[in-house]
This record gives sequence, C-alpha cells and structure tokens, in this order.
Amino acid sequence: MAELTMGVEEEFLLVDPETGAPAAANRAVAETAAAAGVELQLELTRCQVETSSDVHTDAAALDRQLHELRRAVAHCAERNRVRLLATAAPPTVPHEFPLTDTPRYRAIGDAFGMIAHEQGLSGCHVHVAVPDQEIAVRVSNHLRPWLPALLALSANSAIYRGSDTGYASWRSILWRRWPSAGPPPYFRSVRDYEAVVDTMLACGSILDRKMVYWDVRPSLTFPTVEVRVGDVPATARESTLLALLVRGLVLHARKALARREEAPDIPHEILLAAYWTAARSGLDGETLEPVSGRVLPVPALLDELVRRIGPELDELGDRAFVTDAMAEVLSRGNGARRQRRAYATRHDAADVITELAGATLEGYEFSPAHLG
Repeated sequence: MAELTMGVEEEFLLVDPETGAPAAANRAVAETAAAAGVELQLELTRCQVETSSDVHTDAAALDRQLHELRRAVAHCAERNRVRLLATAAPPTVPHEFPLTDTPRYRAIGDAFGMIAHEQGLSGCHVHVAVPDQEIAVRVSNHLRPWLPALLALSANSAIYRGSDTGYASWRSILWRRWPSAGPPPYFRSVRDYEAVVDTMLACGSILDRKMVYWDVRPSLTFPTVEVRVGDVPATARESTLLALLVRGLVLHARKALARREEAPDIPHEILLAAYWTAARSGLDGETLEPVSGRVLPVPALLDELVRRIGPELDELGDRAFVTDAMAEVLSRGNGARRQRRAYATRHDAADVITELAGATLEGYEFSPAHLG
C-alpha cells in the first residue's frame, strides 16, 4: 500500500486583467492550451477551466507538475487577454455567470436555475488509488471526521462581490446549496451508496452520477477515492500539501479497514457544525473536532491530523514535505488570510486580485517559450 498513487484536479477562475470581473473565455483558453499540448476541462461556467495532473507517487514530481500546469495555463490565458486566478470564489462578480454551452450544462442550468447561474466556485479534487468501489466507500467513512480540517487549511474565498464575507471559505457555504453537496452520508456498503444515488436520480436532485458532489466519493472515471472538500488553494505548494494529507489519510483508513476497525459514525448535524466552524475560521479561529466534540484552534487540529497520520507520511516518504509546507502555510497564511490582508488597506477587490494573481504563480520558474 506504500505506493499509493495520487492525482490532483484544480479549478481556476478567468478574469479580465483590467477590471478583475470574471471573463467568459474558457473555450478560447482551452483551445490555445490544447494546441500547446495541455488538456483543460471546461467547467459549468464559461469563466472557469480545470487542470488535471498525471498520476504520481512522488511528492516532488506532483508539486513540480502543479506549478508547471499553472504557469502554462496562465500563459494561455494571457494570450487570450484574460488572467488566471486560483481563488475559490470571485472577489468581484456579475449577477450571474454564462454557462458553458454543452447539452449537459444546459440541462443542469434548466433544472437547477440560479444555483447553476451563480457559480464561479473553484475547488481542488484529490484522487488516491483504491482497489475497488467497496473500499472507496468504506475509506470515505474514515475520512469524514477530517474533512473540516482539510477545508480550513485550504480556505481561499473570503472576499466575494467586493466584500469580506465573514467566512474564510465562502465557497463552502455557497456550494452546499446543491442538493448533493457537502459531507457524504455514512455508508455501510457500496450497495447502500448506490441505493441512495438511485433515489437522488429518481427524484431529480441529481441528473446523472457525475452530479454526486459529496466531498468524498468513489470516482466514476478512475479507480480512486476522490476528496473534493478543498477550496482551490492559493498556491500550487498548498495543493500538493492537501494531496499528501489526503493520501496519508487514505492509507491510514486502509490500515484500519485491514484491522476490521469501523469508522466513527458521526451524526450529520455534528459534521455540519464542524464544517461551518471550519469555513468560518479558516486558519485563524477555532473549529469543532467532530469525533470528540472538542472546540480547539484550527492549527491544533491540523497538528493532531499530522500526528495521527505520521506513520503513513513516513511510509510514503511525505513527512518532510508536509512538515515544511504546513509550517509555511501556518506562518504566512492560506488564501483566505492573503485575501483579507490585501483587502484591509483600501477595501478594494483589485488589491485582492493582484495578491491572488501573484500567489497563483508562486513557486518554480517556468518558461512558456515552448508554447509558441
């Protein structure tokens, strides 16, 4: 199990470089990227694109590729006179977003109305390999208690519509308007999981299985468990940190399953309370540890997480990266703290966008010359 593979998907916002307003340019940017050999996914709104890493076992290789993908796509965006931002919600936003013109997205827009038309929300999705969907579902149960900690760490959506929302992750609050979003239920088996999904399909709360938006789910596309709780982090290094923590948790869960240890069945209301406190606080306040019911500072919860999966981090060779990157983010701040720091001087979203643009490309140097 020590060679657990992982992959990362990052969603990004495209904005006008002058006004910072979301820019409906995803198809043009994707076409430019395709010509350069970079594949992008078109998201629900025309203001967003998504990157996908290769499958990795090595932390440094994943980190390098995430940096390179950001810089490559930023260059493609610039060629189309827009800017790439790693932000989970737009700092400045129109009343509604134009949807990407595909049959599926049109159907979602028709079925879900303003929920679909007021999106522009960007997350980070981490995939970790598992043998089958049965194990993916049972691993998900073990991951549920740690989802609020991962949310607080990655929070990157404090400023929205030109105002401080009062939440480090406003995306998390808005995202849960979807009927299939948020923390997953506790499932006893994959049959239990499929029965709930079938009911959701039958009543129309989802249109297809891709719309199972729970923050942990068995992937439909890959033999993985997919963790979707995080805001897209401000920096690529933070995305790598998130991926390594998820991989450590998955290995920890699989060891527990091998010992026939079941995950704690946390009441949904308690898990929602932990989500809310994590979304509210980010790194800078307290949150609820949902298993014990303790309220403690977020850095203390993150320290507890790293201690819990310490043997797995050692086994995977990820301890040094996680230790260094966690210390950096706790000291310097995640995206939410960066946003608020930039906003504090003039209360101007333009300052937030400038800060985010720098954070998006922070890290390795990259030359776009080969992109033509």
